[in-house]
Amino acid sequence: MEALCLLNILLAWCMFCFELVGAELQEQAILQAINQELRVPGWGDANNSDYCTWQGVNCGNHSMVESLDLSHRNLRGNVTLMSELKALKRLDLSNNNFDGFIPPAFGNLSDLEVLDLSSNKIQGSIPPQLGGLRNLKSLNLSNNVLEGEIPMELQGLEKLQDFQISSNHLSGLIPSWVGNLTNLRLFTAYENRLDGRIPDDLGSISELQILNLHSNQLEGPIPASIFVPGKLEVLVLTQNNFSGELPEEIGNCKALSSVRIGNNHLVGTIPKTIGNLSSLTYFEADNNNLSGEVVAEFSQCSNLTLLNLASNGFTGTIPQDFGQLMNLQELILSGNSLFGDIPISILSCKNLNKLDISNNRFNGTIPNEICNITRLQYLLLDQNFIRGEIPHEIGNCAKLLELQLGSNILTGTIPPEIGRIRNLQIALNLSFNHLHGLLPPELGKLDKLVSLDVSNNRLSGNIPPELKGMLSLIEVNFSNNLLAGLVPTFVPFQKSPSSSFLGNKGLCGEPINPSCGTLYDDHKAYHHRVSYRIILAVIGSGLAVFMSVTIVVLLFMIRERQEKVAKDAGIVDESINENPTIVAGTVFVDNLKQAVDLDAVVKATLKDSNKLSSGTFSTVYKAIMPSGVVLSVRRLKSVDKTIIHHQNKMIRELERLSKVCHDNLVRPIGYVIYEDVALLLHHYFPNGTLAQLLHESTRKPEYQPDWPSRLSIAIGVAEGLAFLHHVAIIHLDISSGNVLLDANFKPLVGEIEISKLLDPTKGTASISAVAGSFGYIPPEYAYTMQVTAPGNVYSYGVVLLEILTTRLPVDEDFGEGVDLVKWVHSAPVRGETPEQILDARLSTVSFSWRKEMLAALKVALLCTDNTPAKRPKMKNVVEMLREIKQN
Repeated sequence: MEALCLLNILLAWCMFCFELVGAELQEQAILQAINQELRVPGWGDANNSDYCTWQGVNCGNHSMVESLDLSHRNLRGNVTLMSELKALKRLDLSNNNFDGFIPPAFGNLSDLEVLDLSSNKIQGSIPPQLGGLRNLKSLNLSNNVLEGEIPMELQGLEKLQDFQISSNHLSGLIPSWVGNLTNLRLFTAYENRLDGRIPDDLGSISELQILNLHSNQLEGPIPASIFVPGKLEVLVLTQNNFSGELPEEIGNCKALSSVRIGNNHLVGTIPKTIGNLSSLTYFEADNNNLSGEVVAEFSQCSNLTLLNLASNGFTGTIPQDFGQLMNLQELILSGNSLFGDIPISILSCKNLNKLDISNNRFNGTIPNEICNITRLQYLLLDQNFIRGEIPHEIGNCAKLLELQLGSNILTGTIPPEIGRIRNLQIALNLSFNHLHGLLPPELGKLDKLVSLDVSNNRLSGNIPPELKGMLSLIEVNFSNNLLAGLVPTFVPFQKSPSSSFLGNKGLCGEPINPSCGTLYDDHKAYHHRVSYRIILAVIGSGLAVFMSVTIVVLLFMIRERQEKVAKDAGIVDESINENPTIVAGTVFVDNLKQAVDLDAVVKATLKDSNKLSSGTFSTVYKAIMPSGVVLSVRRLKSVDKTIIHHQNKMIRELERLSKVCHDNLVRPIGYVIYEDVALLLHHYFPNGTLAQLLHESTRKPEYQPDWPSRLSIAIGVAEGLAFLHHVAIIHLDISSGNVLLDANFKPLVGEIEISKLLDPTKGTASISAVAGSFGYIPPEYAYTMQVTAPGNVYSYGVVLLEILTTRLPVDEDFGEGVDLVKWVHSAPVRGETPEQILDARLSTVSFSWRKEMLAALKVALLCTDNTPAKRPKMKNVVEMLREIKQN
């Protein structure tokens, strides 16, 4: 009997072991099938039976896969197979290129706790089958192209804590059952097409901490119930159609740090209970219909850094108690009906960098102590009734970037001390006042200033020639004054419309009229009485000498031109009769093989008129095929001609690189070898390079600041480099000139072939020539002569600084021996704040842009650390920049 029991136990154990082995084999087969479908980087050795050690795979008991993290892999393909991993608790497919639909089979993963499909291109609707995931705690479907309504079936997700569906095309109502998810802490549905009201029972969610519904079509009042539990920390309801008053219950949320309710139709007053919010740092309620006085209770919010009440109907004065806000950085009260003096107490806010009270009814004077706010960068007092003189102490506002005093009733003269504000760059606007006297020559010291407007005053005298020192000037307006004399010859003046100088009866010269005409006839009457005989004699002698010299020069030029024509004719004949013999060449892309003529490619590179750019290792030409196809052809310079002697290796590397699949890399589509010349063929990119975008397009009159596009470009370049490092390729010349922009301004990193062609056997290139472009070369290269991954990170950091500052990596303005990196890192020594480093045309557009730019600046500083070991890896750089964009 005992033997029988023992036998049964043994049989059961064997059956259990067989089941375990079968389950392991099944898990392995599923993962191998997933790899075959997706080609997961790092799973190249998928024949390894220990799948629990594969990158991104974590197993639990009995080798069952419990966590699968394939985020940031640039993957695309069908993900349905993952639903066969029945023990999955965490599935992260974020930041890839998956499209198609969310597989309904995901609803069968009964143990799943985390599902993250964010930042892909997933289409269709949210499958109702996801409502079967009873253990799900986090669902992130944001940054896709999902459509339709939020399915009712999701109300079964009772354990849900994080629910993120932002940046899609979802429509319909926010379901009332969201209020029944009692564990919900985070609900973000911003940038969709949701309409209707916020459910009244949303307040029953006792754990809700973050609610972000920005940029939808929601309407109705903000329900008081969301504030009742008192757990809310972040509330973002901007750009909707909310109406009604802000509930007094907002004062219950002691942990509330950010309130953003701007661009709605809210009415009424700010509740005084706002003073209970001791954690409040941001309060934005601009562009509403709020009224009443600005409540003094804001002064109790000691952590407040930004208060924006612009474009409402507030009346009364600025509360004196605001001087207690020691952490306040931005006070924006423009576009209201406030009056009275600028309170002296505000000058106690030592951290204030922006004071915007423009377009109100302030009728006091500018305090002499205004520059006691030592960090002040933006002083916007225009469109008020401010009287008195501009205080001479204004010159002490050393960090000021923008000074707007226009449309007031200021009197007196323009203080020459303004010329001491050397950081002034966005605008100096003194227009529509009652200023008189001369234009101070000291204004010419403002070499960073972009816009100067002194129109509609009573200024007299000449326009000082010293204003030519305003090297950055783009916009200028001197109109409607009493100015006289000749407009100085200065490109920004002559390029301005004539309307910028009209209304000054004594002013002449370009761009008003070609010459000063008869304005000075009275002054020159004496000279007109000079003997005409003397003049004629001088003119006659001069003409004789001029004719003699002209004849000699013409004879010389004719002879030289004949020699040049003969020489050119010889070259043309030679190029026609003796085409270079192509040794090897092919096109890797099948559908382009008929369209690309290799002889035409070679001929295009022999004409300088086709040259697009020249880098450290190559020169790029534009080649138009007889078929109409346009190519970009990279001709390797002499430093690289040694590769011609290893043609087989070169061709293998090019073929391999042509199959490298990443959206942010320029892949070779073919090659041509003739004599000792190698040509690499690529697609043509009509928008040129990032360098051209930053340093040429930004100077054009039609330039429009666009920080989101620049951030996307920065992320794309980082992703391309991170992928290169992942496949053990080190780039040899990272620069803004090697970042190409396609028709949609998507960035693609070029010259990825160079490092492999120089030394295909090494992941780290070691070469005798200087690797990289000046200004981008890491400091350690001087003594290692090796190009490394940390060196790539440094070079990328320089590109990121270019994006943030719109400055060249090497510029004489920095001083001798100082490049962009040193200039940025030494800003604190110069007494400059991080904001002053940024391109003001971008950072001043909005607070959110400036906040993102400052965060990106921190990343750039990490990348350009002098110590290679302290620099982050490119994959970490991508994560940091993506977090900036998502937040």
